[in-house]
Amino acid sequence: MRILIVGNGGREHTLLWKLREDAPEAEFFATTPNGGMLEHAQAVPIAPGEVEALAGWASSQSIDLTVVGPEAPLASGIVDRFRVHGLPTFGPTQAAARIESSKAFAKDLLRDAGVPSAEHRVFRDPAAAEEYIREQGAPIVVKASGLAAGKGAIVCETVGKALAAIQEMMVDLRFGEAGREVVVEECMAGEELSLLTIADGEVAIPLVPSQDHKRIGEGDTGPNTGGMGAYAPVSVATSELIDQVQEEILLPTLRALAEEDALFRGCLYAGLMLTETGPRVVEYNCRFGDPEAQVVLPLLRSSLLDLLQTVAEGGSLQGADVEFVEGAAMTTVLASEGYPGSYAKGCPIEIPASVREDPDLLVFHAGTTEGENGLATSGGRVLAVTGVGEDLTEASELSRRGAQEIQFEGKYFRSDIGWRELNRGL
Repeated sequence: MRILIVGNGGREHTLLWKLREDAPEAEFFATTPNGGMLEHAQAVPIAPGEVEALAGWASSQSIDLTVVGPEAPLASGIVDRFRVHGLPTFGPTQAAARIESSKAFAKDLLRDAGVPSAEHRVFRDPAAAEEYIREQGAPIVVKASGLAAGKGAIVCETVGKALAAIQEMMVDLRFGEAGREVVVEECMAGEELSLLTIADGEVAIPLVPSQDHKRIGEGDTGPNTGGMGAYAPVSVATSELIDQVQEEILLPTLRALAEEDALFRGCLYAGLMLTETGPRVVEYNCRFGDPEAQVVLPLLRSSLLDLLQTVAEGGSLQGADVEFVEGAAMTTVLASEGYPGSYAKGCPIEIPASVREDPDLLVFHAGTTEGENGLATSGGRVLAVTGVGEDLTEASELSRRGAQEIQFEGKYFRSDIGWRELNRGL
């Protein structure tokens, strides 16, 4: 079997790792792979966003399954183009990917479908957005409607901060075209939960619930990043809660997308807020989370490949049997100093044998490159160090030990990933 992975970050390295576990005899390819993927996948010198070139290459190479990691190629219609070539591809069509690529579309869809979410308004005029913010007061949330690499949502504690966010997004275009349209919504209170599901358009199979930490600083302070760490499972995500999410959120969303002629087949990732009145949608993503994948997939005992292949080939997941590992996983992201702002590149990375040879430690590469002088940094988020243990305490100790032992200049990581769960004493 010949499998192409589109993307080259921590999520894609994790997908490669899991799919190799499921099908060790398969031949893997990856688009411009990072330093950790190179050992196990043949490099395809085509960028993930070069949709036409990738479709032509995959067709010429008789690729059996393509798995798309990042949201940008999905929003650009990579699945639609691959299907024209008759290539089974895991991921939603361009129309279905709007659940992430347009927050305005997603919010209106949820409202019309009766799916619980934050009250919102959509704006393309900065003056109108500012007037609405002054009327509503703070705290309030300002979001770039388009794709902004996970950094386009700003929780504003004051009206002044919200007005500044409008200026940055809509006038200064800090997030480019993604910020020409914004969503302004109420600030929901509660605990966040990430729920990754595999969807076939009608059925959504939940994976292990997780919780990530998007803020750069300890105690969840400072600006948002793409994610500084995550853990799974989450004790507050009971089976009863997941059943409720299925009935009130996931299935109505899938039905609403189908009615929009946007059948969703792929990874539907629900970002939830557990409020006093029940779970509500913060936002949807149309792909695996990063760094959530780095803790969810190591806890999946059954075959991910079978699920992805079934969806990519147009099959049904009805009655699919999915098994999970007992225990917990935690990942700590090692970032370059200065991230999410400017940072240095090209710093040599040392991963000691004590980390490489520990079967309970998994190191997933994100911003790394393999050059003449060995492994070096090439991005803001460099590595994700995942510990897998019998419980979260053991997993966290493993993850933090690995994070401490890996070395590169300017290394930064949060030492409090999973603090809520650990404080519950579980």
